[in-house]
Amino acid sequence: MTDSDQTTAGTPAGPAGGVVDRTMGRRTVIGGAAATALAAAGFQAAPAYAGGSKTVRLSVMGTTDLHGNVFNWDYFKNAEYDDSAHNDIGLAKISTLVSAVRDRIAADRHAPAPLMLDAGDTIQGTPLAYYFAKIQPITGGHVHPMAAAMNAIGYDAAALGNHEFNYGLDILRKFQQQLRFPLLGANAQDWATGLPVFPPYVLKRVHVPGHKPITVGILGLTNPGTAIWDKAHVENKIKFGGIVELAKVWVPRIRAAGADVVVVSAHSGMDLSSSYGDALPVPENASVLMAETVPGIDAVLVGHAHVEIPERLVTNKVTGEQVLLTEPLKWGMRLSLIDLDLQKVRGRWKVVGRHGQVLNANTVAADPKVTKLLQQDHDKVVGYVNSKIGTCTEAMSAATAPWEDTAALDFVNFVQADAVSKALAGTPQASLPVLAIAAPFNRSAAIPAGDVSVRDVGGLYIFDNTLIGVTMTGAQIKDYLEYSAVYFKQVSGPGPFTPDQVTNAPTPTAPTGTPDYNYDIMGGLTKPLVYQIDIAKPAGSRITALSYDGAPVAAGQQFVVAVNNYRQSGGGNFPHVKTAPVVYNRQVEIRQLMIDYVTTTGEVNPNVFHTTDWSLTANGTPVVVKA
Repeated sequence: MTDSDQTTAGTPAGPAGGVVDRTMGRRTVIGGAAATALAAAGFQAAPAYAGGSKTVRLSVMGTTDLHGNVFNWDYFKNAEYDDSAHNDIGLAKISTLVSAVRDRIAADRHAPAPLMLDAGDTIQGTPLAYYFAKIQPITGGHVHPMAAAMNAIGYDAAALGNHEFNYGLDILRKFQQQLRFPLLGANAQDWATGLPVFPPYVLKRVHVPGHKPITVGILGLTNPGTAIWDKAHVENKIKFGGIVELAKVWVPRIRAAGADVVVVSAHSGMDLSSSYGDALPVPENASVLMAETVPGIDAVLVGHAHVEIPERLVTNKVTGEQVLLTEPLKWGMRLSLIDLDLQKVRGRWKVVGRHGQVLNANTVAADPKVTKLLQQDHDKVVGYVNSKIGTCTEAMSAATAPWEDTAALDFVNFVQADAVSKALAGTPQASLPVLAIAAPFNRSAAIPAGDVSVRDVGGLYIFDNTLIGVTMTGAQIKDYLEYSAVYFKQVSGPGPFTPDQVTNAPTPTAPTGTPDYNYDIMGGLTKPLVYQIDIAKPAGSRITALSYDGAPVAAGQQFVVAVNNYRQSGGGNFPHVKTAPVVYNRQVEIRQLMIDYVTTTGEVNPNVFHTTDWSLTANGTPVVVKA
């Protein structure tokens, strides 16, 4: 918490009311250490406001889409997290950056203490988050590790993300109770009354040495897509209004309550778009639209889109004032830093300048305070991830998945198609045949015969993709498979070939070779989808003998296809899937569905789901590939 007074408007049970919580912040100076840490993280001092000397700078820090990350750890690899950009993750590193910012500001005795916010998606996304929702639920009394870490860091407020609802309202309410700061959601409304069921905003009265306090209104908005993605948890209980629509209601109220500054923490991406099409009357991503059309907003901490945008300035079309937006990537990789310059105008504080930047967490060490606090939780989850959750009747390897039908990828497709099929019960699409697509992401992945761990299953699906169901026609299915078959190099005969002689063909868009993750296989759930890929033929005319349940696939035949969100959003530029009607989207991670399947059934048996339904040919003769 900051050096401030606090008024929270609204309660979990009803309309806006007043609760006052007065807390005094901490001021410590560590001199050059803070400056060194910030410089390494990419900090650049914002230029001083040129309009006069009587200016006060208020800083607001922010995270978003933490997704259950406290430590810089990849639970599925059982190793420190790393990626191609060498990002680091987790609240333990964010805590070090936050302390450095606070210490730098504290060195200026005339500066107000900074605020610390989050824009949602906090309690889902890692085995750590899963463990304390499903294995040892926090409803049993254990403090959620994300709550413990955020409390230790001293957050001032957080917005709800859509993933906060994934584990049901009991887990969410318990998490809310464990926080020492308000969890905001102005557009999470009672199904019957329309009143907010979480506090819509909080007022922070920030002490300014030698001046009257600055009253900062923090409005929290969650994503309206929650109504679709977590329908099972919220239907008939909570409805979700639009980002823009509810900001228009609450920003004037926050100003009327005395706010000098209004900062919105919005779990809604910047650029106008919706993964759910017109299934809802309000868009999924609308933060820029809100900043442009709702007067009275000074800055927006943006979440949901998992992108890095240090600073975007837009002009409000009503007032002509600039609004600053910033988004700090995801998982604690970045810390947003907003600097607002204020002057007194007719006795009231007014924002006269604004700057934004992000600080990189991979430049600092983890805060030992946070690691000590949560080391036991972390160790417990590491043990869980490496422990037995089931058995496998025979070994399954993805090593040959790019060129032959394997049980490993059939398992992925079976779990995906089964989840979509069960969710479609009672819908108009319930009678349609269900297919699924999967790519050979990781040739080194394998599930051993015998005992199977969470980590074994997670290795088959190394990305954090979520599951979506779309409808496609038989003609579109063939187009999709033809596009996928571009992955193969053209040959003149059946071989034998080494893998590199047939896979990863160069294309104009992938001149160094089509990556494995842009090659999809497709399979049926209850009946087989069978096809051959004739790689002696040129790309675009390779799919032959395409049938479903023994009959040729008709051009107008209707299917439901289980796909991942990367494909559905245009990743790989596969045809039709981006514009196909969406019939299922609950924002559930595919990897977690696979883990849940093994945990629930206790066994992976390839005889349940594996048949050889596709193969490579050359002019009708089977192709031989030897690794």
